[in-house]
Amino acid sequence: MGLLVESKDGGGGGGRNGGQGSWRFFTRRKRVDSPTISNNSSQALLAKELTVPNLMAIGVGATIGAGVYVLVGTVAREHSGPALAISFLVAGLAAALSAFCYAELASRCPSAGSAYHYSYICVGEGVAWLIGWALILEYTIGGAAVARGITPNLAALVGGADNLPFFLSRQLIPGIDIVVDPLAVIIIFIITGLLCVGIKESTMVQSVVTSVNICVLVFVILAGGYLGFKSGWVGYELPTGYFPFGVDGMLAGSATVFFAYIGFDAVASTAEEVKNPQRDLPLGIGGSLFLCCGLYMMVSIVIVGLVPYYAINPDTPISTAFADHGMQWAAYIINAGAFTALCASLMGGILPQPRILMAMARDGLLPPFFSDIDKRTQVPVKSTIVTGLVAAVLAFTMEVSELAGMVSVGTLLAFTVVAISVLILRYIPPDEVPLPPSIRESSDSVSTSYIWSSLETDEKDTAANVGTSRNKKPLVIEEDASVDDPLTAKDFASGNYLHEGNRRSVVGWVIALTCVGVFVLTYAASDLTLLSSVRFALCGVGGILLLSGLVFLTSIDQDDARHNFGHSGGFICPFVPLLPIACILINSYLLINLGADTWARVSIWLAIGLLVYIFYGRTHSALKGTVYVPTTQVDDTYRTSTSCLA
Repeated sequence: MGLLVESKDGGGGGGRNGGQGSWRFFTRRKRVDSPTISNNSSQALLAKELTVPNLMAIGVGATIGAGVYVLVGTVAREHSGPALAISFLVAGLAAALSAFCYAELASRCPSAGSAYHYSYICVGEGVAWLIGWALILEYTIGGAAVARGITPNLAALVGGADNLPFFLSRQLIPGIDIVVDPLAVIIIFIITGLLCVGIKESTMVQSVVTSVNICVLVFVILAGGYLGFKSGWVGYELPTGYFPFGVDGMLAGSATVFFAYIGFDAVASTAEEVKNPQRDLPLGIGGSLFLCCGLYMMVSIVIVGLVPYYAINPDTPISTAFADHGMQWAAYIINAGAFTALCASLMGGILPQPRILMAMARDGLLPPFFSDIDKRTQVPVKSTIVTGLVAAVLAFTMEVSELAGMVSVGTLLAFTVVAISVLILRYIPPDEVPLPPSIRESSDSVSTSYIWSSLETDEKDTAANVGTSRNKKPLVIEEDASVDDPLTAKDFASGNYLHEGNRRSVVGWVIALTCVGVFVLTYAASDLTLLSSVRFALCGVGGILLLSGLVFLTSIDQDDARHNFGHSGGFICPFVPLLPIACILINSYLLINLGADTWARVSIWLAIGLLVYIFYGRTHSALKGTVYVPTTQVDDTYRTSTSCLA
């Protein structure tokens, strides 16, 4: 059987991508790896060594940092009071919305890159670059900030900064007023070297360190529970009641502690190294989130019960609470837990970034240097070393705590785009995929041979089939050429407002307008400087767009092509479209409330990224000049080209 290939025009070229000056390259999308592609790919892959316990160790280690040893005191005093555990529960449920979306995409698209990879497949190259660039900023600053906090915790463990050796203690450089932190650099170099040894070895160490941290938290829960029953839980016997700051205060506390759950995306970044991604990735993401939420809540219940919320020490809430009940020695155990938590969090922060750099380099958006995988260890050693060096320089010379707010931008942007990707996957999954040049060339040669053979053997039949061939859809389509969607959706009862000819366009606009409505609603609700009439009007417009989009998507069928999208048999996100839209709403609200200073700093970084993309990524993209084939025929194309070349 011959392959029908669309001939190339030597002119300016049409299609959706347009000419060289068009900005449509932002919408180029890559395909999901399938067994057919994987078997034909010469690209080096990471070692498949991880199982569910390894993934949970990565997720818990990246999530539970030393912040929990401080966060419970600050949030209880300023926002939640005795209702701190409810704040952690609400924040955990909000994080679970994103976790559900991550779990489906991770099992369907098990490759390195996490949110960058998913957005490149579902949304397009421009948004994928934005997410990847923002995640680079997140992991760089986040890792440096965590490393910078190790020295004070180690000093507390050994009895004070004066007890640290000179080469490990912070030093003020005279003349330039910079406080350098050599211990942070040493820890980063150790972790970087460990990550270069291999994913199995580094994960084993991560498991040990995380286990120590969990044991310390279990000690806090058990010993604190004993003290609480012994003392009568004085923190709950207050005249102000369980909600001294009201429900609004409890919700404000939830928004603050939400960022204590953002480590599970590190699990998704290791998707390519998981032995059974369809089963293990959802379990790893869900299990780590469930364990973290349970530990957070039980620690909160104990601490706010031991000490009245207004008397909690905001800097050392847990150790001070134990000291107030005559257990000063417990401070050493708690400080040890904080130290191990920071080390586990640092390892979980450095681990994902080399894999994101590798994924972007594989796609041509970054230099190929970052995509090299060591043949012996099967990890991206070069990317890991670069990541460690940059984090070490920042941690050594900068007080990066002022930049910590920038970490949240990358996470929330990734969460938002992942939720949008789930909507796209369910309602308008990509119906055409790029064809690698090698397969395209073989397809062209096969088609040419078939045509000449047909002309030589049966000229009359060939002439008779000319008219029918024009009515066939070409198997190979020029870049971004449109393809009719063969799938139908459930029509409205009132008529044919939605049919197979306009379905994809209509649903795409509905998803886009729903996101616009979310942004308008959250912005108007958050900006108190607007006139009340303007705020109410914008809230009304945003609410109408949001509810209309939700009703529309609920009333139509999801696309049947979703069943064949990517790797099947994995986790399926429930309550679509309600759950992804709620996820978009929560993350958009948190993004808008990060503050003008944070957005000003992030905007500079994103502007730099835009320039890098325009002058390098756009012209070196692996999808530049590619052709697309209908999704339903791509596997046949691979099989045909492979059999003909054999």
